[in-house]
Amino acid sequence: DNLLGISWVDSSWIPILNNGSVLDYFSERSNPFYDRTCNNEVVKMQRMTLDHLNQMVGVEYILLHAQEPILFIIRKQQRQSPTQVLPLADYYIIAGVIYQAPDLGSVINSRVLTAVHGIQSAFEEAMSYCRYHPSKGYWWHFKDQEERGVRITTLVPLIYWFFFLPPQQKPGEKPIPVDQIKKEPEPAPEAVKPEEKETVKNTQSAGAKGPPEKRMRLQ
Repeated sequence: DNLLGISWVDSSWIPILNNGSVLDYFSERSNPFYDRTCNNEVVKMQRMTLDHLNQMVGVEYILLHAQEPILFIIRKQQRQSPTQVLPLADYYIIAGVIYQAPDLGSVINSRVLTAVHGIQSAFEEAMSYCRYHPSKGYWWHFKDQEERGVRITTLVPLIYWFFFLPPQQKPGEKPIPVDQIKKEPEPAPEAVKPEEKETVKNTQSAGAKGPPEKRMRLQ
């Protein structure tokens, strides 16, 4: 059975969990992670200390790491000699809840399945945008193209209002709609009086004739 997707907890043990009691907690009969054929069960039945595990051969559980009162790591291993063991599985206890740590193969398998699922979903979505017609061939038709046109039509008045703001209104006055705002009339050119026109005309004529010739003085 795959034990990676389950957890186990006995709330009555949580207040008293420590380095000395965590293995007894792990060996509860209702714990699905505990193997009752292990050497720990033999030592418990014969009322021996855990130091005798080093002299036995077979499956055993040890406390690998502890960070009281929140974290404990227990290892299941196959003892082949007093100095040689083979790790089989690790279990971590967080706030009294026991989980089985995944092995490397399970982690790689999960990552590969997740990647394949993502690629398959992306491929199916891409195929949903593909269109074909005998006269046109293949092309892409994205659903957001029509929505983009609607968004642009909606944004044009907002952009105009943002960059071409109407004049500031006085307190208490109603805002003036954009279509009712009138440009200020340009000032009309000043009227030139007839006398000034004649003066300017005479000045221009005099300038065109040049200076008068000097007469010879009679002696």
